[in-house]
Amino acid sequence: MSHVFVVDTDTQPLTPVHPGRARLLLKAGKAAVYRTYPFTIILKRRVEEPTPAPLRLKIDPGARTTGLALVDDARGEVIWAAELAHRGETIKRALEQRRAVRRARRTRRTRYRASRFDNRRRRAGWLPPSLLSRLANILTWVTRIRQRCHVAALSQELVRFDLQKRENPEIAGVDYQQGTLFGYELKEYLLEKWNRTCAYCSAQQVPLQVEHIQPKAAGGTNRASNLALACAPCNTKKGTQALRAFLKDAPERLARVLAQAKAPLKDATVVNATRWELFRRLQATGLPVETGSGGRTKYNRSVRSLPKTHWLDAACVGASTPEQLSTENVFPLLIIAHGHGRRKMCNTDDLGFPTGHRKRQRRYCGFQTGDLVRAVVPEGFVAVGTHVGRVMVRATGSFAITTPKGRVEGVPHRFCHPIGRNDGYSYQSGARHADPAPIQPKRNGHSSPI
Repeated sequence: MSHVFVVDTDTQPLTPVHPGRARLLLKAGKAAVYRTYPFTIILKRRVEEPTPAPLRLKIDPGARTTGLALVDDARGEVIWAAELAHRGETIKRALEQRRAVRRARRTRRTRYRASRFDNRRRRAGWLPPSLLSRLANILTWVTRIRQRCHVAALSQELVRFDLQKRENPEIAGVDYQQGTLFGYELKEYLLEKWNRTCAYCSAQQVPLQVEHIQPKAAGGTNRASNLALACAPCNTKKGTQALRAFLKDAPERLARVLAQAKAPLKDATVVNATRWELFRRLQATGLPVETGSGGRTKYNRSVRSLPKTHWLDAACVGASTPEQLSTENVFPLLIIAHGHGRRKMCNTDDLGFPTGHRKRQRRYCGFQTGDLVRAVVPEGFVAVGTHVGRVMVRATGSFAITTPKGRVEGVPHRFCHPIGRNDGYSYQSGARHADPAPIQPKRNGHSSPI
């Protein structure tokens, strides 16, 4: 499994160790558990003049999920990996709900309050709360990892492809504002827009080709809105047929393809809007920051025969990626951002009417909402079994626990044991990825696995 972070009694970061070594230290009483997520042990002694191994933290920023990988460049080994799920969509929905409530309140026949549109000024570099939350999540985990080990350098995937320059080499200045794909590579754009799936048969895990929705023979252009992804059989079968003629027997699929072709790529906009701000904030840490394009990341991953995952993308960011990258027995930590609660004092229903007020007390029976707990409920109670997840406290002492399998009600507080206090995140363990089989040198034009 992934390496274990180690700190000494003064919380100085040391070199991460193998889980077997950490188990021996804990069993011998030389160390204790310091943090559960990410798993960290603390030695019961002080290390004089520690010399931890320098590591590189690699970041693959995404609109919904960001990949993190801690790589030892000297040994070519992935020490630790994680996938951080953001909550930008949740924040956006909450802001839209608040806006609807405010507008509904203004339309009622109570006191009049004029709308304020002209008295707000946005400073240079302003970002909406949903994007600021994404930056804050990434920077929070960069800080946490730096507190657990010696991070000597950072690597960030900085998407900087210019599609409009490809179509019009003389484009400059304000003309860039007229396009939709500035800063994004064409093939990567199509892969994300069509979810790496054939547009006509929904095939996955097959080689995909760029296909013109309206054939060029019928006047179709090379604009991204006229491009789709198709597998080789579908691309050959469609040929120069019009889309409506090709899918005349599948009206539902025709409607889906037409809607998907016109759908905006919001995720690409999120990445473009925050990439430079993230780069500037990473530079403010004082560490050297390496940048790499999305094309280089894909090339590094393809050469090493690695599957498409967020944490493996992060491990392949930049030119510093080792020739031999060991990813064996790495279990990525799946981190989900939930926030620290709400400042809303009055709960409302869908129509905006109050349904209850928040209690002044936050902690009951030693727990507060959001704490990670493990509850072993014996027979004779409603919620029988072992439950691990985030707890929602109540004054009655009967808690609810949100687990990966669902929500469990009626858990008595005396059976709850804390795993971690509320830090705004929940955690799960991801699946292990084994290193691919090595390939023998080509013989007579063929290659075979050893």
